[in-house]
Amino acid sequence: MRSLGAVGLLSLLMACSRPSPPPKGAFEPGQDFEPIPRMAFDWLAIHREPGQTFEKFIRSKPNRPGWRRNRIYLQPLGVFSPGSGPSFQKLRELTEAFFQMDVVVRPPLDLSGAGLTTRKNWPMGHTQYRTGDLLGFLAKRVPADAYAMLGLTMEDLYPDESWNFVFGQASTRARVGVYSFARYDPGFYGEKRPSDWQKTALRRSCKVLAHETSHMFGIHHCTAYHCLMNGSNSLEETDLHPLDVCPVDLRKLHHSTGFDVIDRYEDLRDFSKREGFDKEAAWFQRRIEHLKG
Repeated sequence: MRSLGAVGLLSLLMACSRPSPPPKGAFEPGQDFEPIPRMAFDWLAIHREPGQTFEKFIRSKPNRPGWRRNRIYLQPLGVFSPGSGPSFQKLRELTEAFFQMDVVVRPPLDLSGAGLTTRKNWPMGHTQYRTGDLLGFLAKRVPADAYAMLGLTMEDLYPDESWNFVFGQASTRARVGVYSFARYDPGFYGEKRPSDWQKTALRRSCKVLAHETSHMFGIHHCTAYHCLMNGSNSLEETDLHPLDVCPVDLRKLHHSTGFDVIDRYEDLRDFSKREGFDKEAAWFQRRIEHLKG
């Protein structure tokens, strides 16, 4: 993983006015991107979404990092029992690689006594926190140099009474988001944990973190390709998603932060190798070889 530090900050400041020129074909599908796989009761079967072209994205005037707001903060919320959730260090590494920005992990915040709305979920009876309350809680604590602050929790979440649960939610204008990893642990459902459950939980956590944070850059759900930004109604659908975005959404991220496309792919490849994400590492390597051509 490259250390962004002062050099990364300087690159980011320059990128705000002059993005790094992308290699030829970086924003073209080529052979590495596929149509969205369909399954019963998937996201698009229930939610009719028009999609977001790059032109629509630009017209929306999305937030962009700048010299005053140039870091992503990870804010643990509530209790993380030993071995119950993904490593904050690994999530920091993934976030740095994905967005090519400096990332800071803050000390955990206690949620008890915060006056947040909760309920018991059905049928398991776990406590759930209302996401709107958590987003408001975080919005009051955003550091001055934060582009975004991301709340991480092992508590289950719901957005309103009509929903059973939600994996995460973000407020693009308030620059805060909250993501739950509770349902990535088989123990949440009273099931026995398989030997590789922590790797599976980390992969799922990386996906929801990168997906929801991308919303904070103004990127909508993708309807064009099989992409990390596809919507999801279930863990099964989330597990089908790749760990990276399609060329349309890559162009949007590049517009926002101006990263070097190949450097980013290399960082994501190296992260995937370290964590044993073999399929993802091989895909990133193919993209690198294709773009270096």
